[in-house]
Amino acid sequence: MEENIDKVVLNFDSGSLFLLNILLGFIMFGVALDLKAEDFKRILLHPKASIVGLLSQWVLLPIITLLIIFTLNPMPSIALGMILVAACPGGNISNFISKLAGGNAALSVSLTALTTSAAIVMTPFSFSFWSSFLPRTEALQSAISLNVWDMFSTIIYIILIPVCLGVMFNRYQPAITEKIRRPINIISILIFSAFVVIAFSKNANYFTSYIDVIFILVLLHNGFAFLGAYWMARVAGLPPADRKAISIETGIQNSGLGLILIFNFFDGLGGMAIVAGWWGIWHIISGMTLSYFWSGKKIVA
Repeated sequence: MEENIDKVVLNFDSGSLFLLNILLGFIMFGVALDLKAEDFKRILLHPKASIVGLLSQWVLLPIITLLIIFTLNPMPSIALGMILVAACPGGNISNFISKLAGGNAALSVSLTALTTSAAIVMTPFSFSFWSSFLPRTEALQSAISLNVWDMFSTIIYIILIPVCLGVMFNRYQPAITEKIRRPINIISILIFSAFVVIAFSKNANYFTSYIDVIFILVLLHNGFAFLGAYWMARVAGLPPADRKAISIETGIQNSGLGLILIFNFFDGLGGMAIVAGWWGIWHIISGMTLSYFWSGKKIVA
């Protein structure tokens, strides 16, 4: 069955896609309620940790992704899904998990702020650049005919605009922001999770057919993302709290953005969608497990 996954197109109508776009915009608005101008300034004040974190997200993770692909040789649509996940910015729960893990929450927030804001440029560029190294994907990419500018413009209205609105709301309505921040974040995560479950239930036959392959790939991909980022930060001489934050920021990806791009620009290509969808579920499990382990363990330099 595995050889047919490149031909699988998930059942996802235009109305569902529109709703998914609205949901992600709402989620990003909620994320931005936690952001302040100081979060961006902190990157300039503490450049070493920030640079290591950005290199981990934008360079190390794609390289790890390619190494796994070259080693295990998954089907082309699955490989493209792995690259797209790696090209997405940090996920919206990374700050919460970093705090639970005893990581540098301020660094985590700063990295999320920058990678999310930069996603309008970095996600299309990273996907286009790193996917060019993939073997056996030329036919799929040619059939898709991805327009990088269209992806860029889509990310503007589902990420940049909601983030700007959230930051402005936080600045000019701090009292209201304080009251609605937590409920919005909880509600948005629950609604999005329910949406993913419903989408998968409509395509349960595909999901159950390929979950064994996807489970192993996502497990390795996500695990090496956490591990590689942690050791990169350690080699750079960063303290344990910074290592944890950078590791979690690299291993928690905005797979919701990945799903939207897949349904907008890749016609719901099965291998890509199942990778992004399962990553969105698995990184919560793995991130919470890692935070539980780290929260009770003292890490020496």
